[in-house]
Amino acid sequence: MIAAMQSALEPAAREAGEIAHLWWIYLWVLSGVFLIVAVCLFFAICKQNLRPEGLAMSAAPGRQRYGRALRIVAAAVVATVLVLFALLVLDFFTGNAIYAKPDPNAMAIKVTGHQWWWEIEYKNPQPSEIMTTANEIHVPIGKTVKLELQSTDVLHSFWVPSMHGRKDLVPGSPSTTWFVANRGGEFRGQCAEYCGEQHAHMRLTFTAETPADFERWLAAQKQSAPEPANDRQQRGRALFISSQCMMCHTIQGTNARAALGPDLTHIASRSLLAAGEIPNTPENMARWIDNPQKIKPGTRMPANKFSSNDLNALVEYLESLK
Repeated sequence: MIAAMQSALEPAAREAGEIAHLWWIYLWVLSGVFLIVAVCLFFAICKQNLRPEGLAMSAAPGRQRYGRALRIVAAAVVATVLVLFALLVLDFFTGNAIYAKPDPNAMAIKVTGHQWWWEIEYKNPQPSEIMTTANEIHVPIGKTVKLELQSTDVLHSFWVPSMHGRKDLVPGSPSTTWFVANRGGEFRGQCAEYCGEQHAHMRLTFTAETPADFERWLAAQKQSAPEPANDRQQRGRALFISSQCMMCHTIQGTNARAALGPDLTHIASRSLLAAGEIPNTPENMARWIDNPQKIKPGTRMPANKFSSNDLNALVEYLESLK
């Protein structure tokens, strides 16, 4: 597993590779154009400065000089048109390649943008097999993945640079995109369209792994939350069920079935909290529960004031949900 990265120039999917290839072509072609223009400008300035002082303000150029200048300008215009046309053709074929007709057997994942987190639903014809998580996507290498994108509030934009280009999530107008991961690793994604106060902190973790590893992860995520292992964890679960936590969150296997906030059934298996804002540690979990506005101002999650003992019991229970 490679280190997590977030770069369009480190493609890990066929579609991202096409985009990166086009980007490199644009870079070299336009760098060449810039260099040619800079060199011509340099020689023009040097030639002007080397003229005898008496010829610096010469009269209008003769017919020969005028004709030569006209040919140079005409050649430059033709070259510009040809370069732009060539880039247009390359862009057209790249667009066709990354938006080709998808595999009808593609794995479908519904991604819903919220202020400011991502709801991830692994779809399945059998309702009992549908799995929901948050801010974390796992996909198998080599299999076509279909993302069904939607927003519940404002305009968001889903972007995992190593997988594909950005795709807008417009409220009331669901959209789709497809890709095939071709190498494993952990990558970063985020919202790429300003969507409010915490736009910059609306991140997600994206993992591409072998089909066997993916199936093991998916099977584990479909399980109900484990039972508390001790009295302290039992106390934590009772606090969760009896407090305002259950009014927003789901924990499969308990009476908490709300859908306003992220599904917490396997919250301890995630490496980050608050849509990628802080590492998932007991200390950060306690801080996040106690005063989320201090960590992520504007977040929809309210403060939860528990006594020290109760907060520690609640955190221990949540950290057991793997």
